[in-house]
Formats: sequence, structure tokens, C-alpha cells
Amino acid sequence: MKIGRWIGLFVSLLVSGLAVGCTGSKLVCQDALGCVEVRPNEPIRIGYLLAESGTAVTLGQDSKGGIELAIDNRENGVMGHQIELAGWDTACNINTGQTAAGDLVADPTIVGVIGTTCSDVAEAVMPTIAEAGLVMISPSNTAPRLTAVSHPWQDGYARTAHSNRLQGQIGAEFAYHVLGGRTAVILHEGSDYTLALAQAFADAWRAQGGSIMLETQIAVSQPDLEETLTGLAFNPPDVIYLALFEPEAIFVANGLVGKPALADISLLGSENLLLPDFPLAAGTAVVGMYVTGTAVTGADYDVFLAQWDVTFGQMPTGQFHAHAYDAANILLNAIESSSQQGSDGTTLIGRQALRQAIRATTDFPGLTGTLSCDAAGDCASGEALRVYQITAVEISGEQWPPPVVWQPTR
Repeated sequence: MKIGRWIGLFVSLLVSGLAVGCTGSKLVCQDALGCVEVRPNEPIRIGYLLAESGTAVTLGQDSKGGIELAIDNRENGVMGHQIELAGWDTACNINTGQTAAGDLVADPTIVGVIGTTCSDVAEAVMPTIAEAGLVMISPSNTAPRLTAVSHPWQDGYARTAHSNRLQGQIGAEFAYHVLGGRTAVILHEGSDYTLALAQAFADAWRAQGGSIMLETQIAVSQPDLEETLTGLAFNPPDVIYLALFEPEAIFVANGLVGKPALADISLLGSENLLLPDFPLAAGTAVVGMYVTGTAVTGADYDVFLAQWDVTFGQMPTGQFHAHAYDAANILLNAIESSSQQGSDGTTLIGRQALRQAIRATTDFPGLTGTLSCDAAGDCASGEALRVYQITAVEISGEQWPPPVVWQPTR
């Protein structure tokens, strides 16, 4: 080869090398987990794993609406690319969720995931999502164990929903300081979710000086409560904490009716019961009952609700639409900050870089508060948690949600 050709080849390689990077026309992925390449005029695709059927369909649809509005508000997309949403139904079922996650990761164009709706499904799909190098941000997973770094947390998982550690703590603070309770009974269903909620309440209750008279599991679907409630009548607690779902909580509330010795007990439940169907089904037995759950307020949220009404023709009925809106925006911001773009408009999104960008999120001004993500993916501060009280108006079906009666100071 003549020397001129060597020089020409060297210059060609040098120019090519200089063109590699975020300002050149040719990009090279140097991310440890690989990259998603989005060519000019192609959309950036994000996916969701939500309950679009089954018992949690209201929550899934609620979250999907929040994601859609976040995308709608990015009129210019991200890095010059429009945003495309692809969805898979988990039905709040572990098996269905695992199948959905398998289908999702088979699509190499998906950059990140919003989901899941239910905590048990999140735990089941985490290995699949992590192995694929994806990120997943949940708007509604509240089980404390999901962000325990030892198990089952895996890299790439985060959530904008509060941990039930916070919800149990807030319920205990309210019952002790506002209601003046000093003795409590805790009823749960024995599931991982309700056990964690019961434990969070118990820990916070004892830390404030309260005593637990009884903590027990009740049967699901058709619990026999007569012996338990009759026993309580001889020494009534100040508070009964219901770490329960709707059918079992209704059994307990109805079991208290007609027992004068238990008439002054305060009932306190969690977000599992902050559903419009609960007071309709339970009737007058739950008048006066307290429920912890999400409440979002502020001028930005008012604008969001107005947009929701125009887009969907009704107000949201679930609790996590604002959390989903925040989750989608955190993901989209992280995509933008972790990407590199060539002069022709091609964008490379590094999967590990995207994970790091989400973990680096601090002081994000969300609808649900100021969010900062820690190393295990907890981004929520609990600012959006409140205590509601069910009244006769909710039982009649004339109003939802019930009035907020207490807001913790955080």
C-alpha cells in the first residue's frame, strides 16, 4: 500500500473516531447494559405493565390516564422524538404479569416501563425486567419489601408511590395524637401486603407509647369473627386497625353493629378501602370510619384535573393518577438527561445510564410533592398522604372522595 493511501486511511479513521459521541453523526454505545437506538423520525417507546382487567382495574386505568397526560404535555417529545406508549395487561395477577413482562422485554425498542399496579406482581416481574436491563417505575406499589435492597429489590426498580411504612406510621400518629387512642387491635389477612401494613402500624403505635391488645389474622372471604369480637367486648380497645381489603373489612364493620360495648371504638383502614364501592357496599356500619390514603392538592393539580376532564370526560376515581403522572415525567426527564444524540437526529439511550439518571433524581417538583429517589428506588416522601373520614354522603353515593380530616406535617 502506498504511503498516500496509508495517510488517507488514517485521516478517514481519525475523522470517524472524532464523529463518535453525542455531537457526531455516528454514535457508539459504550453503556454496560447496552443502548436503545432511536433513529430520526422514530418515536421513543415506553411501556406500561398495569391492571387493565381484574380486581384492580380501576387503579390500572387511573394510572394509565396519568401516563397519557404526561405524554400529551410533552408536545415536542424528547430529544426531538415523539413518545409512543405501548401497554401490557397484568390483571393484578402474578402469572398474567409474568407473561406480560416476558412479552414486553421481547420488544427491544422499549426504553422504560411504568408499572406495576400491584405489589405482588412487581415482585414477580422484577427479575425479568432487571435481566433485560430495563427500568420500571411504579405509581402504586406500596409494599415495603419492594425497596429492601437485600430482597426482592433489583436494580432498575423505583416507585413514586409511598411505602406502607409511611402509611402505617401516619395512621398510628393520627390514632394516637388526634383520636387520643392508647390501645389498639390489629386485624390482617396474613398476606405479605397486609402483614407489612400491620407491622408498620404496630411499630409506629408502640413507638408513641401505645399498646397492642391483639394482633390476629382473619380468614379471607367468610371470616368467623363472633368469638374475636365477643372477646373484645369485655375489654374494648380504643382503635381497631384494619389491614384488610374490602370484603373482610365489611365483615368486621358489620360485626360491630349491635354490640354496645364496641360502639365507641374508632375504625381505621388503609388505602385498600379508599374506593367508592366500599361505603356503598358496607352501608351505615362504616359511617365515621377513618381511612388513610393519597390526597393531592395545589394549583398544578387543579390544572391537571381540568386537563383530565377534557381528555377523559370525567374525574379520576382512583388514587394513583398523579403518582403515574410523576413517574412518567421522571422517566422522560431521565431519558433526556442520559441520552446522546448524533447530528442526524439519531439518539442512543444507555440502559445503565438511564437507571443512574433515575436514581439521581432529586427535588423533582411533582404533583404528589417534591420527589427525590434513593438508592433503592423510593422516591416519595409521603407528602401526599392524608386521613379521610367516611360520612353518610359517601354511603349514599352522592359524593366521592370523603372529606380529609387530617394532614400530617412532613
